[in-house]
Amino acid sequence: MFTHHDRIVGRLYLAGDALVALASFALAYGLRAYVLSPRPLFPPENYYWIVPLVAGLWVGTGVVLGAYRDIREDEVRRAFTVPLKVGFLATALLFALTFAFRLEYISRLLLGFYAVIDLALMVAFRLAARRLSVGGFRHFLLVGETAEALEIARTLEASEHRGLRLIGFARAASASAPLDQSALRRTYPVFPLAELPDLLRQHVIDEVIFAIAKDDLERLEPTFLMCEEEGVKTRLLLSFFPHVISRVSLERLRDMPLLTFSTTPEEESLLLLKRVVDFLLALAMLILLSPLFLVLGALIKLTSRGPVFYRQTRCGLGGRKFALYKFRSMQADADLRREELEALNEADGPVFKIKDDPRCTPVGRFMRKLSLDELPQLANILKGEMSFVGPRPPLPEEVEQYEPWQRRRLRMPPGLTCLWALEGRSQLNFRRWMELDLQYIDNWSPALDLKIFLKTIPIVLLGRGAS
Repeated sequence: MFTHHDRIVGRLYLAGDALVALASFALAYGLRAYVLSPRPLFPPENYYWIVPLVAGLWVGTGVVLGAYRDIREDEVRRAFTVPLKVGFLATALLFALTFAFRLEYISRLLLGFYAVIDLALMVAFRLAARRLSVGGFRHFLLVGETAEALEIARTLEASEHRGLRLIGFARAASASAPLDQSALRRTYPVFPLAELPDLLRQHVIDEVIFAIAKDDLERLEPTFLMCEEEGVKTRLLLSFFPHVISRVSLERLRDMPLLTFSTTPEEESLLLLKRVVDFLLALAMLILLSPLFLVLGALIKLTSRGPVFYRQTRCGLGGRKFALYKFRSMQADADLRREELEALNEADGPVFKIKDDPRCTPVGRFMRKLSLDELPQLANILKGEMSFVGPRPPLPEEVEQYEPWQRRRLRMPPGLTCLWALEGRSQLNFRRWMELDLQYIDNWSPALDLKIFLKTIPIVLLGRGAS
């Protein structure tokens, strides 16, 4: 469906899930209090505060997992898989909260009933919502007989239950062969383009979509203007513009329309959420880990000469240079000795890596094994120079040797961990490392960040792939 239509449906699903959560808790309370009551419950006022919590927890988990961004109602399995993912994670968080704050008066059986009922009602809600129409019927006319026009027709047919209805095609100026409609559910009339003014007057046509070849664009300018004069919404497929991986959007600078091609995530609200989570989590970890900072700082100072912290210039978002902080894990003159060790470099590409680096101190080797030397980068995250999840920040001299396609990894804030950490960390070759960073950028979502973050924890604790 169209983006604005998807947003409306997503908001309705979000509101529906919130109502389902409230209804589920009421049903679970009634079931536990009056049907299956091995022992009396605490009075209802003890549970009033938890009602908005469970609704917010379930809806918030759905937002993080992207449950309301891409509904895809034509895939029936998603009516089951999405509630399962949301229910499992939200239930785990709910029980974790009750245990963490020792809320003994909260019935665990009640929470179990709630989780099961909410899961069943979320699935039932999605199966029922697939049949509901939003905003009445909108009738479309497709101009063009290209393969893209047929793809649009199939998409409109798949969204008929949402009120999108195709009434036919209009032949573009350059079309010669008859339109093959065998892949469509039904055969639609094909009108000559000259009949478009009469079609707009004699039929209900809400929108005209132009899926035409580039050569037809200038010749169809009068047709565009005629649709505008009639007040008919007009859409133009931009498949003829040269792009491969860019997401295309239209924005305005004052009154000037700008066609935008972007190869990085553009969801500003979700990127803001990522920044807020990074800031709060980094602040909490700096406070909680401050005793460990003191211990590691003392060990470094007592076992080798030189400063506790090591600062190194790295490239961040868009190539911006910043000072990256680490606990010093090498001898103080390590940078001066790099040239004499170039022959021992085990990494390909512009990266320098030695598994058993002779410049490492004994404490440094221990810290590197558990990635403890990276902890000061929490300060970089707090300052907004880095994120918890993102491509690792490279050295400026490494960036100078990048191929053009590799520079795109600089278009996302750098992070402590990313997909490369799940596939072998320092054991990866350089090209695969770059490919994984771009794969992360192309598929970014808060859910992907959470998945990478959670999977990185056991890898770091076990010291897998570190050097």
